[in-house]
Amino acid sequence: MSQAIARGTPRTNLVVRALNPLVGRLLGAGLRFGPNVLITVRDRSSGQPRTFPVAILEHDGRRFIQSPWGEVNWVRNLRVAREAILSHGSGRERVEAIEIPPEEGGPILRGSMERYFRSPILSLVIRQSFGLHRSSTPEEFVAVARAHPMFELR
Repeated sequence: MSQAIARGTPRTNLVVRALNPLVGRLLGAGLRFGPNVLITVRDRSSGQPRTFPVAILEHDGRRFIQSPWGEVNWVRNLRVAREAILSHGSGRERVEAIEIPPEEGGPILRGSMERYFRSPILSLVIRQSFGLHRSSTPEEFVAVARAHPMFELR
């Protein structure tokens, strides 16, 4: 799998980055936007809270988040803080975040995305963002997990 596919296409990256502030405002107002919630993590340098939208992945009764952009600031902040606050509208939940090794993350990613592969639109987004499709091999899912850190939320 090429690095360009692993990171998403430039068009997909631009669209998602342009939509993130809007999605954040909608979630903050309590509106549903798929599996997305707001996560607040303390900045590793300043200690200030940083909030951004993330998609919750569910697999075998467990919840996960994964960085579609790889090693970004929120990932580095969460590694240090190891806890965060999930919010949707006025609801808040403090969670512990445990980073998952890629070898475990690949199967989790595959299982959590299975339902999204049934949707033509979401399947296209997954293919453009991660280079994955329903028939991707277990090794391809692990390769994506290596490039896109995953955390279990407890």
